[in-house]
Amino acid sequence: MSRPPTVVQLLPALDAGGVERGTLEIAAALVAAGHRSIVISAGGKLVAPLVAGGSEHIELDVGRKSLGSLWRVPKLRRLFVELGADIVHARSRLPAWLTWFAWRGMDARTRPRFVTTMHGLNSVNAYSAIMARGERVICVSRTVREHILAHYPKTDPARLRVIPRAVDPVEFPHGHRPDGDWRKRFVAEHPTLSASAPWLCLAGRGTRMKGHGHAIRLAADLRESGIETRLILLGVREPGRTHYVDELRALANRHGVADAVVMTAPRRDVRDVMAASALVLQLSSKPEAFGRTVVEALNLGVPVLGFDLAGVGEQLRDLFPQGAAAVGDRKALAERARALLAGGERPAPFDRYRLEQMQAATLAVYRELQEAPRA
Repeated sequence: MSRPPTVVQLLPALDAGGVERGTLEIAAALVAAGHRSIVISAGGKLVAPLVAGGSEHIELDVGRKSLGSLWRVPKLRRLFVELGADIVHARSRLPAWLTWFAWRGMDARTRPRFVTTMHGLNSVNAYSAIMARGERVICVSRTVREHILAHYPKTDPARLRVIPRAVDPVEFPHGHRPDGDWRKRFVAEHPTLSASAPWLCLAGRGTRMKGHGHAIRLAADLRESGIETRLILLGVREPGRTHYVDELRALANRHGVADAVVMTAPRRDVRDVMAASALVLQLSSKPEAFGRTVVEALNLGVPVLGFDLAGVGEQLRDLFPQGAAAVGDRKALAERARALLAGGERPAPFDRYRLEQMQAATLAVYRELQEAPRA
């Protein structure tokens, strides 16, 4: 092509989250490769770093679930033409539907190529099916690929590309440990951590599916067996989640570990908290497409204990099988925790799930699709 390719990514908003982070990571790779990178969303706090990195942002609410959103289809179609889009890449369901309607109304000989990424294991229905309609469908794990083929059997497997989410080894370097000053400040905020007991860390927003209850019961089981720990529920105290936090406090009281549980608001120093922990927990009771926390913690060299379920189980089996426990098996979970705490085993460095690998593979999908015959 005589000009750099233009890639347009679409998602509801640019606030915190895995989808948003992945969008910025691919935007950065596009800019580094000399491509034109454009993101369409309703905006958010990540717009500034996106633009500072050399991408363009167009503010358009493509995530509002209402019939009025259909009026955005003609505008999207005009934008795709005006921008000279070569690739349109939808990252969630409503933006994918709007993109698809706009794309279908364009000349099939010249319209951009259509890519989707299935980031989650959404409910199986006609609304979610759009994520399997891309000319290329990026699956963030083998679990997602299997989910698509099992629930959307008309999908051509040849259109699916497994590109796991990734960790930046610069941000999460193997062997990283926070300095003594950081630890003093963190313990000063949470004096219950001043004891010599090892820390267990579960990082996740304040929602029941993240498995905070399992973590509290695990701390209780360990105490009952003579092992003192301190459990850090990192990021659980969010606006509007007071009732859930009260539930967790009551659960900790009932199990006799209220003095051993710390609940924090979302923090910027997640890496340091994980790195200072003896064990990172990933106890989601709902299947997740990819266990980003698993990969981040293991890359730091911190053992991870989690349920052998969906994407989390996939990453544990691949990188740290001794950290995988049967889903919901309280006894097995405690046994695994005791073994990991007693053994002091640290995960070895690994060369998979790297940010640069994910970026290169995604750009390769764009190139492949541009060169592929049109249907």
